[in-house]
Amino acid sequence: MKKKIPVKILGLSYSQSNIGSYVLVLSEINGRRKIPIIIRPNEAQYVAIKLESVKSSSPLTYDLFKSMTDAMDCHVTEVSIEGLVEGIFFCSLKMKGDSGPARHIPSAVGDAVSLSLAYGCPIYVSKEVMELAGVVMGDDGEVEDEGQDNAGDGLSTLSVEGLEKMLAEAIEDEEYELASQLRDKISLLRSKAEE
Repeated sequence: MKKKIPVKILGLSYSQSNIGSYVLVLSEINGRRKIPIIIRPNEAQYVAIKLESVKSSSPLTYDLFKSMTDAMDCHVTEVSIEGLVEGIFFCSLKMKGDSGPARHIPSAVGDAVSLSLAYGCPIYVSKEVMELAGVVMGDDGEVEDEGQDNAGDGLSTLSVEGLEKMLAEAIEDEEYELASQLRDKISLLRSKAEE
């Protein structure tokens, strides 16, 4: 069995290089390496909502999936990022029902991370993927030399720019309650930045 490294979601921001996409940063729980991953807007919106504890007026896709599998007594118990080929991450969801063996279902990385948030299950990265894609990043998001000290991991979970983009998408999708909550979060972050 391959060695699996536990990771957590460290942050999310709008991608400057891939227009219309977001960068999700996963961080080793017991280490300093981080993996930046490009995800789609719908996945980023769900991640942001969960990270910021925003309540949606209606069930979102990943919550609906969880409700359906809960009704069938089946649960996602872990997410594994197992491979990386030509910039594409290969993931699997470990699903376990009340009876029978666990099953591993292939998944896109953004969907897998979103489902880990819906189920509250751990995310693991294979040692090989961490060695290929892991970098040591400073608080400013710049890649550091491995020998430097990394003082604190206080990255904000979301940038104001990322929230503003999600606010525009929420308004476009007529999710006004969500838009109101995102607006309030933006105001709060701006007021903290001014202090």
